[in-house]
This record gives sequence, C-alpha cells and structure tokens, in this order.
Amino acid sequence: MAVRQTVEKAVIRDEQNRRIQSAATNPVKDVLKIFHTTLRGLEADTVSVNRSKYGTNKVTHEKKKSLAKRVAGAFINPFTAILFCLAFVSTITDMIFPYFSLFGSVPEDFDFLTVVIILTMVFISGTLRFVQESRSGNAAEKLLAMITTTCTVTRIGQEKTEIPMDDLVVGDIVHLSAGDMIPADVRILDAKDLFVSQASLTGESEPVEKLPHVSPHKDSVTDYTNIAFMGSNVISGSATAVVICVGDHTLFGSMAAAVAGEAVETSFTKGVNAVSWVLIRFMLVMVPLVFFVNGITKGDWLEAFLFGISIAVGLTPEMLPMIVTT
Repeated sequence: MAVRQTVEKAVIRDEQNRRIQSAATNPVKDVLKIFHTTLRGLEADTVSVNRSKYGTNKVTHEKKKSLAKRVAGAFINPFTAILFCLAFVSTITDMIFPYFSLFGSVPEDFDFLTVVIILTMVFISGTLRFVQESRSGNAAEKLLAMITTTCTVTRIGQEKTEIPMDDLVVGDIVHLSAGDMIPADVRILDAKDLFVSQASLTGESEPVEKLPHVSPHKDSVTDYTNIAFMGSNVISGSATAVVICVGDHTLFGSMAAAVAGEAVETSFTKGVNAVSWVLIRFMLVMVPLVFFVNGITKGDWLEAFLFGISIAVGLTPEMLPMIVTT
C-alpha cells in the first residue's frame, strides 16, 4: 500500500512539473490551446469536463480519525491498561475466589466494590476525554466552515464573477489584484507591476516580480517568473492568469498531501504516557520482588500474592486519568 501511494505521488509530481514547464516555456496562445480555453474563459460544459479530468481545487488536509479510532484512543492508554489489569485481578481475588470458596476464601469475603470503583473511573475518564476531543474538533470544523475564500474568474457569459475557490478548474481565467491569495497554480497571461510573496513555499523573504513573457527552461519550477503558485499572495499590482494545476496537483497541494496524516500526539499526552510507563516499570520490579520476599519469609504464597497486588494498587494513581481529562 505504501509503495503504491509513493508511486502515485511520484506520478502526480511528474505530471505537475511537466504541465508547469509546458505552460512556462510556451507563448500565451499555445498555452490557451493546450488547456482548451480562451481569454473569454471556459464554457459551462467544459468546466464540468475539466473538473472530471483534472480534479477539484481541494487540498488534502489532516485525516480525521474514525469514530472507532477516537473511542479506542479515549479509552486505551497505559494508565487505563493498568487499571483494567487491576480490575481483572480484583475480580478474581475478591469475587471469583470467594464465590467458589477457592484458596481458603469464603463466600462472606465476596466484595465487588473495588472492581466497580476502578471500572467507573476508567469509564468516566474515557468518556470525558472522548466528549472533549469531539467538541474541540467540531468547534474547529465550524470555524473553518465560516471562512469562505473566493476568487474572480471570467467564463463565457460571466465577466469577472466571484466564485468559491473550490469551484475553480484547470483552464479558468482568473483575475488577480493586490491582497489576493493565488487560488491555484497559474500561468500569467497579462500583468501590471505584479509582485508575489512566495515565502510560504520557497522561504524567500522578498516579493518576486511575475511577468507574462515566455520563460526559458529552469531546473526548478519555482524559478519560473511567469508562474504563480497556490499558497502565495499578491503584494502589489494586478494580473490575468490561466489555471494550469488545481488541488493536490499544485505545488502547495503536493507539499500538503506529503505531510497530511492523523493529528500528532501532544507534548502533554507524551508526558502523561511517559509517567505511566515509569510506574509500569516500577511495578514490574516491585510487585514480583515483594511477592517472592513475602512468600519466602512467611510461607503463605496466596497471602504474598494478595499483598503484591495491594502494592500494585498502591503504586497506581487511580484518579490520574480523570484529573488529566478534566
């Protein structure tokens, strides 16, 4: 799967570079012919065809976890693993042994309170974590939904009309002015004192002048002075351009797709898990040591086992999962 994805990304990158180089090194008339468009823009039917052929102008973002993964992530961590183990052992020693009168236990010793308390704390902490993460994710999505980004295009029958950036397709004629964000990778057709900031893509602090003239072949696509890239913004001037790459096929899109994935673990979560593993290692050393020393010195191995379990319970901060999620 990983190899196939790598190959697909390489193919997309090669196609993107080929398309940019072709647009940059050919005159305007030939560029318009290559992308089946005119200075008056695309027809409505051609818009649909190009959207199907070249894709939509949407960039791959961070992958959202499925419901099952979010539930599992809320309940599965080192601390809850310890608590589940303690609940399992407590079920055996406090409920099963007394119920069946095993190893000297009697039915009067039956006690389910410890198991109920541990499982209740695990359930409450996991539920709180799941609800809080869901609320924060939903709030972020609502804020993003409130942001509407548009661009100005010319299509046949529509002169300089604002449309959502996602509706842009290859071959559209776009109009750029100071303050605009470049909506896709575009070939400059006409420009007047156009300066573009490419700092987000190349790290260049100074604005770059973009010109409509045919450019000679360059080793790097970002060196072409007649190509403007998605993610950059217009500092000054104005221009008319034709869209040559959209969405994940843009330079910005390929960079975003490369780093898109599930949300990284926060430093706070890493710290909590690190403390959990320290306690687990300490328990793995202390509990067997206490068990063997107590069993050898007193000769009652069941009592030694129960005392070792009590040591494990004492070393586990049962309330910590609830504290760190509230």
